[in-house]
Amino acid sequence: MSVDPAPTAPSLSVPAPRRAGDPPAAGFPAAVLHPPGGRAAWLAWSVGVSVYVLAVVHRTSLGVAGLDAAARFGIGASALSTFSILQVLVYAGMQIPVGLLVDRIGPRRVLVLGAALMSVGQLAFAFSTAFAPALASRAVLGCGDAMTFISVLRIAARWFPAARNPFVAQLTGLAGMGGNLITTVVLAQALHTAGWSSTFGIIALTGVPVLLAVLALLREAPPGTPAPAPQQGGGRLPVGRLVRAAWAEPGTRLGLWVHFTTAFPASAFGLLWGLPYLVEGQGMSRAGAGGMLSLLVLSSMAFGLLFGRLISRSAALRLPVAFTVLGATALCWAVTLAWPHGRPPLWLLVVLIVVMGSNGPASLIGLDYARAHNPAERMGTASGIANMGGFIGSMITLLGIGVLLDALADPGSDSYSAHAYQVAFCFQLLPLLLGTAMILRLRRKVAAAEG
Repeated sequence: MSVDPAPTAPSLSVPAPRRAGDPPAAGFPAAVLHPPGGRAAWLAWSVGVSVYVLAVVHRTSLGVAGLDAAARFGIGASALSTFSILQVLVYAGMQIPVGLLVDRIGPRRVLVLGAALMSVGQLAFAFSTAFAPALASRAVLGCGDAMTFISVLRIAARWFPAARNPFVAQLTGLAGMGGNLITTVVLAQALHTAGWSSTFGIIALTGVPVLLAVLALLREAPPGTPAPAPQQGGGRLPVGRLVRAAWAEPGTRLGLWVHFTTAFPASAFGLLWGLPYLVEGQGMSRAGAGGMLSLLVLSSMAFGLLFGRLISRSAALRLPVAFTVLGATALCWAVTLAWPHGRPPLWLLVVLIVVMGSNGPASLIGLDYARAHNPAERMGTASGIANMGGFIGSMITLLGIGVLLDALADPGSDSYSAHAYQVAFCFQLLPLLLGTAMILRLRRKVAAAEG
């Protein structure tokens, strides 16, 4: 439920944006007030985004190992979904603390901590042979994963001009899709050649050179960039008031619901249920299902470039793009799930996968709303709140599908029928309707605030 701003809250409004031709403010060079981008900016972004790519590899690794995990730990659909649900729950729950950390200690230190936690969690997962230790290791991994994306966006916001931020954010998401592609192409094959422990152990050790690169090469802001302006009384705003101020801003809440509604269909599909749905529900081979998941990644990359260009040129396109993605995703899933006997033709599955590729890039519109409606001193906090949305939606969907699959399973069977998947996947239409309703409600408040 949304919370309206308290009428007595102190003013923390965003200052009027400065234009390229404006004179520099007293005491600060124009290059600092208007970050020029350039090679140094792209170097900083590249080092930061390498941690995010690794995080996506860690996050999506279970998506191609779901059936192997079920056999290794002797668990069913509900318990299997617990892996991804816990990881996503930790990720979502960490977003506000991570946003506060980014605002307080800087994104570079947060990235170092995140890379270390992901390596430790994945290494423990590689050698786990029981359900409980494996579950705990995924929680540690989710904690480290949560520290990456917001940190990279904060680095980009300080290195690039404001008008470039939506495009750079989409490039960040596109780079993350590259990590997803590594998972679907390389990891899926490695599991069946090198085995469970070797595959996940190598992924864990990959974090060491990435961490060293952050320590040696990353500068989180251009030289001479001033720290965020102090709050009233010369000190920092208390944590509670900082979170309340970010939440009271309608743009933050709209960002959360845009992220919630656009992100979760492809996220739940790619994180866990896509491969089982295609293999067990549609009768595809593992190679064919892996190809479909690769198509999802490639489609996301293409949509990321398209949306980045569109929204960088006109912020007014944010909600039209989001609503187009929501309508197309809902329509494709409705036709797919309504197909007789739960076995749609291959061409329809391809269309569905391509359309779902737009989900991740569209979710970044939510973070753009949070950045645009909050001042620099609480930008990380606001981005963390908005970034919770899609992962909350994914967690709800992962659990709902898993519970329904177990309820619809044939007695004595160790797999699920096409009909069971058909009914279980209908669950995702509920959060889709909820999120759309909240976006429609909040867009009027944001329009009023902007007016």
